Amino acid sequence: MTGKGGIEPTAKKKGLREKIRWDFALLFLLIPVFVALIIAFPDKGAPARHVAWEYFKEMAVILPAVFIIMGLVSVWVEREFIVKFLGEGSGVKGVILSFIQGSIPMGPLYAAFPLAAVLLKKGAKVANIIILLSAWACIKLPAELMELQFLGWKFTLVRYLATLVVVVALSEVIGRVFFKHGYMKPEHALEKADN
Repeated sequence: MTGKGGIEPTAKKKGLREKIRWDFALLFLLIPVFVALIIAFPDKGAPARHVAWEYFKEMAVILPAVFIIMGLVSVWVEREFIVKFLGEGSGVKGVILSFIQGSIPMGPLYAAFPLAAVLLKKGAKVANIIILLSAWACIKLPAELMELQFLGWKFTLVRYLATLVVVVALSEVIGRVFFKHGYMKPEHALEKADN
């Protein structure tokens, strides 16, 4: 039995299983490499173990909440809502909302990737997702307040405006490059994901 677009559901599941298998293979390859490096460079072993453990604890705390938010957005937020406010026709409104979405949340950048994937599948414009990720990476409100306190308002304002201009310009360029090279348009991403 085929889904919409003639893609068999079993083929999709098989592709997902293959991807997961490669992810686990990479993980199990990196573990012995990590152990070998600790043995080869014992003076670096303790700091490396400490950093790895701290990252693991951080991810164990943050990722479950991210996946819950991702599930809620995926189920409760209608596709039409995302297309209207973040889709191809959203214009300046979509740019502003993307900046707000990216600059308010706290947490590491990797926490934004699952949310960005869900928004893309719901019909968000690629350029707006790039703006969201860029704002999450370099325009956090608490960091801006610290920058203002230590570097002054002139420096903060110039750096902030320069970042806005560069991020918006590059997001449009990258979005066009994605489409030019056959990237799936956001409007069709959800349909393909459902097949």
